Amino acid sequence: MSAVPTDHGVAELGEFTFECGQSVPDFEVAYETHGEFDGDNVVLICHALTGSQNVARSPEPERDAGTAGQARAWWDDVVGPGKAIDTTEYYVVCANVPGSCYGTTGPASERPADLDLREEPDHDRWGTAFPPVQVEDWARAQRRLLDHLGVGRLRAVVGGSVGGMNALEWAKRYPDDVDRVVAIATAGRLDAQCLALDAVARRAIRADADWNGGDYYGDDRPDPTEGLAIARQIGHVMYLSKASMERKFGRRSAGRDSLTREDGDLGLPPEPTAGFFPYREVESYLDYQAEGFGDRFDANSYLYLTRAMDEYDLAAGHGTDAGALGAFEGEALLMSFTADWHFTVEQSGSLADAFRETGVPVAHHVVDSDHGHDAFLVEPEHVGPPVRDFLADGVDGRAVSDDGGDDGDDPRPDSDHAPVHASLFRG
Repeated sequence: MSAVPTDHGVAELGEFTFECGQSVPDFEVAYETHGEFDGDNVVLICHALTGSQNVARSPEPERDAGTAGQARAWWDDVVGPGKAIDTTEYYVVCANVPGSCYGTTGPASERPADLDLREEPDHDRWGTAFPPVQVEDWARAQRRLLDHLGVGRLRAVVGGSVGGMNALEWAKRYPDDVDRVVAIATAGRLDAQCLALDAVARRAIRADADWNGGDYYGDDRPDPTEGLAIARQIGHVMYLSKASMERKFGRRSAGRDSLTREDGDLGLPPEPTAGFFPYREVESYLDYQAEGFGDRFDANSYLYLTRAMDEYDLAAGHGTDAGALGAFEGEALLMSFTADWHFTVEQSGSLADAFRETGVPVAHHVVDSDHGHDAFLVEPEHVGPPVRDFLADGVDGRAVSDDGGDDGDDPRPDSDHAPVHASLFRG
């Protein structure tokens, strides 16, 4: 198969006013495209919380510059030549969202030198002077980018987790601009338990003395890596299910030699009694996942993006979810996973009911999985086929089922279309 055309860059979009009413004068959006634009084949992909615009691999390794680790090619098992979102057929666009730190303007970006701030920080970054960000701003920034690229109507917008909220916002805000919406492992709003855990994660960052009120930028100041690492660990617990954690870790010890591994405990002060108790595999896993996260992600961005996710309410301004989706006349696919307690099957079912109430053809495809919220990233063999067939044929797609119905057929694609292996990107 010949190489698919790819492109990437940072679009300079001028002044951008956020939903909060504040603005930045020189707004930039980092993006990536795969495939060729034919005027009617655009698929916009919305990344999850700490993802990047680098949704799939390109033939040029240097294209991954600016992203690292799990943020690199985060959905490569689903997006690419011959894969579920086939870049030989579709023109795929993915943009880093406002407030993030992979090239789109956010707290870690350099601020204009002549900016009038109430308190002038002693560094050249926006920091917490950056305007509050909401999911609505993500969709508006994507619309601005697409205009910049010469793209009008979308064949589909696809997103998972908070990226699914982003996709839903497209159906609400730009109903005439998109034919099909795919919202995976998401909801119209967070529930109280997830709100509480996000609040604890943010407090872990703010409690790190190195956070310094958000002004930790500069070579002479350490980043609040310990607080960010703890926040990330809380996130990972949210992404796994009880069953998957028991299967992976149980109560097993990671080994006695690990008990004195100070850097494995995030560099926290030693606990005098720790040597008496086992350092468990589940602790080792969390430490591994947190290790290096502060090197690739900005703590203030984590605060901003979790706030945006917490604040989102699809029904806002319309009373109900159905009211918010009332102008959308395309088709919708909701996907959920049975062991996902972050965004539950019931929440996706509620969204499907809202689409049905407006007369939109919709399918709620339920995947039986014990992986928890991670399933939409680590089970591409279950995610890819319904997405592929929905993009091609809507709710009538062969591998698309409604309400988890099973007609007895194997929905997996032929081997030449099957994803290779699961991505490990989370969030």
